[in-house]
Amino acid sequence: MSTPSTEPSAARIILPGGAGLVGQNLVVRLKEQGYTDLVVLDKHSENVATMRRLHPELTIEEADLAEPGPWQAYFEGADAVVMLQAQISAKDETPFQRNNLTSTEHALAAIQRYGVPYTVHVSSSVVQSVADDAYSRTKTQQERMFLDSGVAGIVLRPTLMFGWFDRKHLGWLARFMRRVPVFPIPGHGRYPRQPLYVGDFCAIIARCLEQRPQGGCYDISGLEFVDYLDLMREVRRAAGARCAIVHLPYGLFAALLRLYAVFSRNPPFTVDQLHALTAGDEFAVIDWPGQFGVQPTPLRDALDETFNDPRYSKVELSF
Repeated sequence: MSTPSTEPSAARIILPGGAGLVGQNLVVRLKEQGYTDLVVLDKHSENVATMRRLHPELTIEEADLAEPGPWQAYFEGADAVVMLQAQISAKDETPFQRNNLTSTEHALAAIQRYGVPYTVHVSSSVVQSVADDAYSRTKTQQERMFLDSGVAGIVLRPTLMFGWFDRKHLGWLARFMRRVPVFPIPGHGRYPRQPLYVGDFCAIIARCLEQRPQGGCYDISGLEFVDYLDLMREVRRAAGARCAIVHLPYGLFAALLRLYAVFSRNPPFTVDQLHALTAGDEFAVIDWPGQFGVQPTPLRDALDETFNDPRYSKVELSF
């Protein structure tokens, strides 16, 4: 983690999509470094309310970035933008188009209109994945939109992240583990994972805002390879869950997910995500600790902080 600054920063930082996992963590850490003029733009009412409760002194605007509107005026006079808006899962392609592509088009238009000098675009490791689904396709197009725009900045491609406020990935799985006696694993469970602690990723973003590296795409992968099965065992330990872990045939697991999706408007885990989990991707590992001057947090320590921190580990975002 980077060392917090003792001097407040007057820089205005705009965070489109800032009420989600990365944004909630980033705001905490930027405030610790002295940033006071942070503007969070997000359309998710419940998560915006959580952000306002935790940080009432900040500018937090509920806005649908897929629609042009008054929210774009916040970009005037901004020193930097961290583009965080993303649709991760949905039952059809429309939300991916709106929230990964149309929203980016409008955010880029505001950046260009007001001449914002620096942007960190948060892409995803899925742009290099073998998976072919709505998320990977639209995130690939989103990254290309940013690169083709000519906007000054940098692209960061994180792998699966976890940490405080995690509502969909390890956080949801941990809550599920605490409630049930049996936790299912698809197939043999030996699927390689490179989980990235969101605290480390936020430290990288903060360094980018300080040092302003220009150009290029950086693959920010978790440095510790772990099988999905072993990762679930570690999550169970850190979360204090007592469930038994059992293996289900892949086809049965997929069928249960499809059945669940029939009754859930926004299922936390979809068949597309199951395919991505079992695709066997191994993402590039670069020396991001040396590149950005960020000390990585060991996986076990990061999981303990995620599920046991007295300040934020009990704060849950909505889907």
